[in-house]
Amino acid sequence: MQYADSVHKVLLRKINRAEQELMQLKLDYCRFIFDLTHRSQVDLSGRRYQIVSVDVGSMARQDDGSFGKPEVTGVPVDNPKAEPVQLGKDWTEPVSATRSSSAN
Repeated sequence: MQYADSVHKVLLRKINRAEQELMQLKLDYCRFIFDLTHRSQVDLSGRRYQIVSVDVGSMARQDDGSFGKPEVTGVPVDNPKAEPVQLGKDWTEPVSATRSSSAN
């Protein structure tokens, strides 16, 4: 029984490490592909929100192998002390001068 318990503990540690690495990779994907961090801003229904959390578990794999946008939670930029609001996946990235000028 000791051998089985030992194998069980080793496998659980490996699974936990792999899950943590996958979460970090998805966060990196959000940062580089969607330009999302906990300080990012997004637009939704004519309002701008600052991101407070990103749900990487909500990212669906697309047919081409990429991931779809994650669900995010944010607070209105004009009222940062407001309660965080679930913004879902329908948010858009604000167009910034630096991004648009680098595209030219």
